[in-house]
Amino acid sequence: MAETTHRRRTRDAPDTADSFALLATLPPGPERDRLRQDVIAAWLPMAERISLRFRSSGESPADLRQVAALGLVNAVDRYDPGLGHAFETFAVPTINGELKRHIRDHAWSVHIPRRDQELRTAVRTAQTVLGHRDARARSTPAELAAETGLTEEEVRRGLAAEGVHNTLSLDHPVLGADDLPLAETLGWADRALDLVVDRQALRPLLSALPEREKYVLYWRFFGNLTQKQIGARLGVSQMQISRILSRTCARLRRELLDKTGSPGRTAGGVSP
Repeated sequence: MAETTHRRRTRDAPDTADSFALLATLPPGPERDRLRQDVIAAWLPMAERISLRFRSSGESPADLRQVAALGLVNAVDRYDPGLGHAFETFAVPTINGELKRHIRDHAWSVHIPRRDQELRTAVRTAQTVLGHRDARARSTPAELAAETGLTEEEVRRGLAAEGVHNTLSLDHPVLGADDLPLAETLGWADRALDLVVDRQALRPLLSALPEREKYVLYWRFFGNLTQKQIGARLGVSQMQISRILSRTCARLRRELLDKTGSPGRTAGGVSP
């Protein structure tokens, strides 16, 4: 049966009908393996051409060619010439399917539901069509919805999915920010915010302390004096200052815990 019947042949679609017919009759062995490899090699340019359709997916061309070649091998092994269909009509959707599965499972930097991936593809296709039809820079969600048959909410989901297909390195320079690395333009959690509530609750407890304990805490935690330096100012030993600090911090911690019902911290958020 001629493989090229009623079909315009492309330059990467060789006539291998006789080879497939022979392949179907050969038993496993070196002769069949050699013929199989020859058939795969003959159709490999077509597989590579199909892989080019996915070059905007973010995957490297080498990876796409490898996946397309795998799809071709699967198509060769599963093709049944006895059904009367040309090999190309079976191989093309097989290779396309292999590439789409690979991109769905591996090309996304952040995994999103399959439905959102499908919406992204539909929206991108509609953007291309509308872009050719109208030279305006961007189509509205309403126009995209009319083109795709989706709802505007689904279009917005597809547009949002576009942003997670590829991610930027934290070292990537940000234009308009003196080319600073992305990491230096991002905010971060201020750990001091965790202490705000405790410090406010601690304020009246500090006010109730005897004057000597107030001075000891102030010099130690805000004046950055050593226990020996504080002792010299008060005319007592370093050991006495250590006891005052331990006793006062334990008292404040206990009173703070009783007042707030949350794990207390030492005065100033540091240990004596």
